[in-house]
Amino acid sequence: MTSFDSSPPLNMGRLLLALAVVFVMLATTGWTAVRHQRESTALRASLTAWEEGRVDGRRLPDPDAAPARLARFFASLSAAQRTALAHRYPLAVGNMNGAPAELRYRANRVALREQVRIERARLHDGRLSAAGQHEAGRRMQRYESMSDGRRQILAFDPDGAGRAAEVFGDVDRAERISVVVPGVDTALLTFQRTYRKYSAPVGMAQALYAAEREVSPRTRTAVIAWADYTSPAGLGIDSATAMRAGYGAVRLNALVRALPGSAPVSLFCHSYGSVVCGVAARTLPERVTDIAVAGSPGMRVEKAAQLGTSARVWAMRDADDWVQDVPYLELGGLGHGEDPVSSAFGARVLSAREARGHAGYFEPGTDSLRNFAGIGTGAYDSVSCAVDDDGCREDLSDTTTAGRA
Repeated sequence: MTSFDSSPPLNMGRLLLALAVVFVMLATTGWTAVRHQRESTALRASLTAWEEGRVDGRRLPDPDAAPARLARFFASLSAAQRTALAHRYPLAVGNMNGAPAELRYRANRVALREQVRIERARLHDGRLSAAGQHEAGRRMQRYESMSDGRRQILAFDPDGAGRAAEVFGDVDRAERISVVVPGVDTALLTFQRTYRKYSAPVGMAQALYAAEREVSPRTRTAVIAWADYTSPAGLGIDSATAMRAGYGAVRLNALVRALPGSAPVSLFCHSYGSVVCGVAARTLPERVTDIAVAGSPGMRVEKAAQLGTSARVWAMRDADDWVQDVPYLELGGLGHGEDPVSSAFGARVLSAREARGHAGYFEPGTDSLRNFAGIGTGAYDSVSCAVDDDGCREDLSDTTTAGRA
């Protein structure tokens, strides 16, 4: 059973609860200084080398140029020239919006194998503590897995906790593209899991890809596990503000604008990922037809109409999800606004039956995953609402264009 309520207007009790939460956060974590997010040392070095490079005597284009400009540049090269650039500047090419997807996969395999070599050396570095060597071993194993030639790594940055994105399906030929946007504690070491597989970005995307093929076998789909932003670590000040979401929104917008073709794009935003999607909504291109949030602490607005998007806005929450107990308000920059499953917010509220708490929305066999798959394939008639009046499926007769939520 899916739990949602009408979220009564802000009252003194909710205000005091919010202030108490703020006080605890400040006392235990302190204020986080605003920092400009920048490329990693390794990625910056690769980009700098690219900026100084040439091909056939020609200077290479600005790596921050519009994706269409970069796409034309790569299209003008021979296959041998593209391959040479991927090997010479792997991190630059592997993270370059506008580079062909297959070339990015190849470049990131090169970068990952180089990182395997680096971590293997660190694993046996006597100057490191036992804990440092242990983490080097974990990273080495993760990089080895990600460098498998069958995997399609669309983005990879080893700096700090790390960032990554992986594609399931053929993004070049897809008729529908889905992007999974995860929440807090997302990093390279949590990009995929064996235990609780479907709570990690890779497992989420794999489950959605399989469910989409089941819902609509004839629809060519691609799903992206997008962990290519620096998410908050734990439930501290960073997760209670929009700072990380603001940086993530810029990167999410860049990803969507660089996707090949013109296939409709659906965003599936979990937990703090829904804050990222809420901040990004206004700037996303019109090809984003649907934004679905699950276990959301808020989207930084009071009503779906304030998101400034023509995309349909969907929301769901499991009855056992602890996020329902957070204060749904924004106060002095803390908190993320109205509850997206409340009637006041105005999203299309979906069933999340059997979603198994905050981390279970992508578990196979759940209403939540089936609903995501229906949205991702444009099979809107298949979605199930949180209540029996089918209100979430109103005005869906035209499935080729997006309607305001």
